[in-house]
Amino acid sequence: MRDIVIKALEDLKARDVVEIDVTGRTSIADIIVVAGGTSSRHVKSIADEVIKQTKKAGLPPLGVEGQREAEWVLVDLGDIVVHIMLPRAREFYGLERMWSVDGDSGSAAAV
Repeated sequence: MRDIVIKALEDLKARDVVEIDVTGRTSIADIIVVAGGTSSRHVKSIADEVIKQTKKAGLPPLGVEGQREAEWVLVDLGDIVVHIMLPRAREFYGLERMWSVDGDSGSAAAV
């Protein structure tokens, strides 16, 4: 499923895609993917593509939040949680910083 998500993000030209391995640090997921969009429309289009491709692979999302405003869309795929954000939201919430707070530089990788 990871490859499907990354391809969908690449196909819609998501910016600054970062994959964070959170295995053993939380029970919510094993991988958190953070990606950027250039506008609300772009963020929504990227999320729609992730949803479309995962459904096509027989793995529909467990939940989707934020599609109406499309400043930050979260797509919950169970083992993978995808965050697609506008630059201002991404900077403000700092998910990459939050999940690498233990100093483990190997936990976050640009894709």
